[in-house]
Amino acid sequence: MRFRKRATLDPSQVEDRRGQGGMPFPGGVAVGGGGLGLVALAIYLAIALFGGGGLGPLEGLDNQSIGAGPPPASLSECRSGEAANTNPECRIVGDVNSIQAYWDNQFRRNGRQYQAATTVFFTGSTDTGCGVATSDVGPFYCPVDKHVYIDLGFFDDLRDRFGATGGPFAEAYVLAHEYGHHVQDLLGRLSGGTGQTGAQGRSVRTELQADCFAGVWANHAVGTGIIAELTEEDIADGLNAAAA
Repeated sequence: MRFRKRATLDPSQVEDRRGQGGMPFPGGVAVGGGGLGLVALAIYLAIALFGGGGLGPLEGLDNQSIGAGPPPASLSECRSGEAANTNPECRIVGDVNSIQAYWDNQFRRNGRQYQAATTVFFTGSTDTGCGVATSDVGPFYCPVDKHVYIDLGFFDDLRDRFGATGGPFAEAYVLAHEYGHHVQDLLGRLSGGTGQTGAQGRSVRTELQADCFAGVWANHAVGTGIIAELTEEDIADGLNAAAA
């Protein structure tokens, strides 16, 4: 997975809390911990969608910045696609920018306003609107503060503990899944009770839909003007991570 060298990145969409601790406080319920529970289906959907489909073509996407506020000092260099091609943290900034650029455009095309969600890097634990977050939870989305939280060590665990090959696309897909939950939240699809249990339960349906949304983004990732290409090797890395 390569980024367009001249693409403009917006590091303000990512907050760096690494090295800071956190104390729990009352809040809501986090969604999507672990990130890869049903990602195999989503990657299948992404492959299927490469031939067409999704939520419609991108038109008039101007690669505008969606986030607000000053960028974290440690990520201030992440302002171009060229930086994303050489710096793993800048690559994640590029992933987040691409994902949010796609959904911002789709919401506007459907007469809605997209609200950007900040991705938070942390180590150990951190405060969230849904209570204390620890690294053991894995990546997750908190609908109370509308942030995506991730300890980047999760990607090391994929390789070291579960034997996955890893790779940039697998990492991007984890993030796209969590942003799928954000889209569900903005559309009012994260509330309304628990519903049925088991394979037909609400939680399973919620995860499947988040994976589907991630697949839709993957189909249109190149069209956001930030990512240059997705290769067969990228898809293989994602499938390998899901299998692991």
